[in-house]
Amino acid sequence: MGFYAEHIVPRIINVACAMGEAKDLRRRVCRGLAGEVLEIGFGSGHNVPYYPAAVTRVAAVDPSGVGWKLAAKRLSASTVPVERSGLDGQSLPFADASFDAALSTWTLCTIPDAGTALREVRRVLKPGAAFHFVEHGLAPEERVRRWQRRLDPLQQRLFAGCHLTRPIVDLLTAAGFTLAELDVFYEKGAPKFLAADSLGIAVSR
Repeated sequence: MGFYAEHIVPRIINVACAMGEAKDLRRRVCRGLAGEVLEIGFGSGHNVPYYPAAVTRVAAVDPSGVGWKLAAKRLSASTVPVERSGLDGQSLPFADASFDAALSTWTLCTIPDAGTALREVRRVLKPGAAFHFVEHGLAPEERVRRWQRRLDPLQQRLFAGCHLTRPIVDLLTAAGFTLAELDVFYEKGAPKFLAADSLGIAVSR
C-alpha cells in the first residue's frame, strides 16, 4: 500500500465510521454475539464498546497497523479480550469450525475478493454459527445504482479500493450462507449512493 492508503485512509475512516447512525447500527449488529467471535475488518475498533458480555474472545482481522493503534483506547476500556489474529480476510489463519460467531461492519466493500473472504468466514465458523453483518453496497433503486456505477471508480481511488456496487446479499448466498435476518435501508443523513446498507444475520447452509 502507498502512504495515502496506509496512513491517511485509516484516519479518515476512523472519523467517518463514527458519524451519523453508525453507533446505533453497530449496537444492532453486535446484539446476540456470544462465545469466540471472528471479526473481519476490525479497523480502529469501533465495534469494541458494543460487544455483548457473552463474548469471551474476539479474533481481529485487519491489514491496517494504523487502525490497530487507533483502537488502543477502545481496547483498553473493554472487558472482552481482543487479539489481532490476521491481516487478510481472504486467507484466515484458523482451523475449520473454530468460531461461535463472526462479525463484519462495512468491510466487504473493500476486500479485493469478497467472495473468497466470505467462503473463508464460512469455513472457520462452527456448523450453524451466525455471521452478523452490516455492509453498504448496491442500492435497491436503479436510479441510485446508476450514480453508484458512475462514482465507483472515484470511490475506489479515494478510499483505497472501497466499492459502491457490491451486491451484498448475492455474495453471501453464493458463499453458502442463508439469510436468517435481513434489513435493507438507506442510512439517514447520508447520500443514498454511499449509504445503501444491508444489516442482518447469515447462517452457513
